[in-house]
Amino acid sequence: MSSFTSLRALRAAPLTSRAFSTSQRTAFARMTLIGRLGVQPELANTSTGTELVRYTIATSQGSGDNRKTSWWNLVAFLKEGAQREFILGLPKGTLVHVEVDASRNPYEAEGGKTQYGLNLTQREINVLSFPKNQGAEEEAAE
Repeated sequence: MSSFTSLRALRAAPLTSRAFSTSQRTAFARMTLIGRLGVQPELANTSTGTELVRYTIATSQGSGDNRKTSWWNLVAFLKEGAQREFILGLPKGTLVHVEVDASRNPYEAEGGKTQYGLNLTQREINVLSFPKNQGAEEEAAE
């Protein structure tokens, strides 16, 4: 088949065809956050006994009196090891770049009203800078 014919066949294929997979499409959202740790990450357990690392990131936008801060609660499912220990050791105020999977899950609030929560699960984290006063805090603790 000539390259022209194969190109024409590709253009005629419906956009919904996925030759590389026979599974259903799954909807997901991915976000990138750059902000400072609001608290030092902590280890927590789920109701099923799974351990996870939980932390909060603050992001800001605007300037002066119009500055707005948003707080994001994240979790990371990490097995025991160097990566988990590194994240648990990050101090409050560390500037991080985090890629997360985002999903909205419904829950029933007071009065039987359905509300939605945003669940953010860490995929990747990179430390951009540590707090400027980190060394002074360590010296004061000794």
